[in-house]
Amino acid sequence: MPDRAPQPVDRLLPTDEARDLISLVRDIAQHEIAPKAAEEEGAGHFPREVFTLLSRTGLLGLPYASEHGGADQPYEVYLQVLEELAAARLTVGLGVSVHTLSSYALATYGTKEQRVEHLPAMLGGGLLGAYCLSEPSSGSDAASLRTRAVRDGEDWVITGTKAWITHGGVADFYTVMARTGEEGPRGITAFLVPADAEGVSAAAPEKKMGMKGSPTAQVHFDGVRVPDSRRIGDEGQGFAIALSALDSGRLGIAACAIGVAQAALDEAVGYATGRQQFGRPIADFQGLRFMLADMATQIEAGRSLYLAAARLRDAGRPFAKQAAMAKLHCTDTAMKVTVDAVQVLGGYGYTADFPAERYMREAKVLQIVEGTNQIQRMVIARHLAGPETR
Repeated sequence: MPDRAPQPVDRLLPTDEARDLISLVRDIAQHEIAPKAAEEEGAGHFPREVFTLLSRTGLLGLPYASEHGGADQPYEVYLQVLEELAAARLTVGLGVSVHTLSSYALATYGTKEQRVEHLPAMLGGGLLGAYCLSEPSSGSDAASLRTRAVRDGEDWVITGTKAWITHGGVADFYTVMARTGEEGPRGITAFLVPADAEGVSAAAPEKKMGMKGSPTAQVHFDGVRVPDSRRIGDEGQGFAIALSALDSGRLGIAACAIGVAQAALDEAVGYATGRQQFGRPIADFQGLRFMLADMATQIEAGRSLYLAAARLRDAGRPFAKQAAMAKLHCTDTAMKVTVDAVQVLGGYGYTADFPAERYMREAKVLQIVEGTNQIQRMVIARHLAGPETR
């Protein structure tokens, strides 16, 4: 049995434009992203030049309106673009998802004047965003955040520290949730803060097990003054905006997880069909064949789940429960598939000479970001059985 080269995912896309878009993304992934992924991840290099290219080609604003620099693509298509990018390098796929999340508040809740002023540069002008909700003492309990914004005439003065911020220190703008009123979720307001505003700084990036090319850092706001024109939505609406953004962002994480899992499966299949033991390819052995079959089945199930949620979103129907399910299933699948891929490669899977170990390290963070998978189970259960009694 000859070794098999990975085959592109056979996608059911809604338009010829979407098929051309996926073809463009695959070309960029093959020639600009994948060849440098292992070396740059090992060196902790953030590929800003790739994000500049993606912005220039219109790939940083896919699900947003073309009148503001977006591409008018449905989430069904946008998420499959994310999957392709994440399969080539998670730092890039997740980075695009985070940028989309960071642009969501202004694109969805901003005034017409705000959208006209800011969105073209955010979506197609080379800027890169970061989303600032979590803090050192408030992760899953995001409504207890302490970063405060105090009104001073026509300005707001923001003081506090955000934690676990993807693109912290390299972003051009931060979407920041800060407390402007009472304790709890009703006292939080959203702001668009330029990264070069006086008083904005970032700590050294966290030293992580994976995704070393994607900086994750605390971001400090030390009396940062922003005009009221950079407040997004109404005062006290910020937490609702944050949760709405996360419903969509979780679908981005799900798509990225399936991309990583698909890359790991492709690596495992290629190795298993080429590696000879006992006079034949190891893919001939039933135990290993069944592993590959289970990996492929779980990936396909995850892809179907995130696409079903995306189609609900595109139709304007509620999708929060399905987004939580997709995030939960797809990221758990990525973890299981990448562990199995390392096992298929045996000793080689444990070395940095092959990408399987990198996929395994990267998959872990997807079970944590944008709501841990324990939080996703809580969200799903609330949809099924109602809020918890206290």
